[in-house]
Amino acid sequence: MSQLSEQRTILHVDMDAFFASVEQRDNPELRGKPIIVGGSGPRGVAAAASYEARKFGVRSAMPTREALRRCPQLICVSGRMSVYQEVSKQIFKIFQDFTPQVQGVSVDEAYLDVTGCLRLHGSAMAIAKQIKQRIKAETQLTASIGIAPNKLVAKIASDLEKPDGIVEIRQHELPQRLDDLPVKVIPGIGKVTLPKLQHLNIHTMQDLRLANPDKVRHVFGKYTQRMQNKAAGIDQRQVREGDADKSISHEITFDRNIGEPGMLMRHLQRLSDKTATRLRTKQYLAATLQIKLRTPDFQTFTRQTRMHPASADSSVLLNVAKQLLERWLQANPGAKLRLLGVGVSQLSESSQLDLFAENSTSGMEPHKPQGRPKSLDETMDDIKAKFGKEAIKHGQSVNLSYTERETNKIDKDDTP
Repeated sequence: MSQLSEQRTILHVDMDAFFASVEQRDNPELRGKPIIVGGSGPRGVAAAASYEARKFGVRSAMPTREALRRCPQLICVSGRMSVYQEVSKQIFKIFQDFTPQVQGVSVDEAYLDVTGCLRLHGSAMAIAKQIKQRIKAETQLTASIGIAPNKLVAKIASDLEKPDGIVEIRQHELPQRLDDLPVKVIPGIGKVTLPKLQHLNIHTMQDLRLANPDKVRHVFGKYTQRMQNKAAGIDQRQVREGDADKSISHEITFDRNIGEPGMLMRHLQRLSDKTATRLRTKQYLAATLQIKLRTPDFQTFTRQTRMHPASADSSVLLNVAKQLLERWLQANPGAKLRLLGVGVSQLSESSQLDLFAENSTSGMEPHKPQGRPKSLDETMDDIKAKFGKEAIKHGQSVNLSYTERETNKIDKDDTP
């Protein structure tokens, strides 16, 4: 491990059941009761679950119907993203009071590099306790914190004593402190990869760390060494300040499974337009676009591509998304979808977006010339801002049903 990694002290702060906890905080009648935040209809999905609900096996991303089967007394609450974002701002302000080196992962999760402020604020444990105390005092919410010499181990540690816990793992305790943990604690090992490892009799971090690389290479391919390093608690990634990795996405869960390409394309247009509008509102350009597809049997597929140059233009996003969807439909003839989503990432800030110039490769400066006529996108944005989001739409989307449940997200992606 590099000298840089040995010298760092990293905190991973993860709010406890954030969306559900905010709802319980704001509504005393929900406190102590099993709740989910998400759709309540027959095709709804839980975006978050309270700890009371988790005792019944209810988890986020679980279909509401299954959640209710496991917990008949479950209470379904509609989400309030604007409220969650405001609370998130309060929490991130607390982080900034301790260190400028804060990397947001999502609205309720962040890495903090506190190496440079240990003398000012005391030990890492003292800093973690102060952060938890302030979060509790200012938001009435709890957080779990992991302390470690790198981001990976800090993230693992934060999950060991949830909710409302603090766990510190020191450099000299690695890798033995991790050895008995299930291998699924490593980010990137999920329901697809885990069964493959279990088939190889690899169940713990130690199993993976000591495995013959040739044995697991067909599972991880070129990432074999990286994954075995993770099993040993080795991670060279640094905390990156700010929101450079922020992503924006919109997705729809349909009331019925949809297989008609024309209907899917119309929904795709609406999602692309909403995502592009959000980009322009936030004054971002996106370099990567991704579509998300979920079939009736709950298999989830993602397809993504880079955009050159980065863009916030509705038509650009739509054309890229259409190409991805068309390729998937061609490879899966007759397939139906229960969910469709569009997301963008690798965002860069632009104080003034020149949407006329985004499709150009001429190298023109991407700033709005004074007195330039507004683009169609900008004009539509102005109308929506004045009269509401549904005041104006692209022609192909005007006949869409609005009975579907739609979610939107602004996340800060953390790549394992």
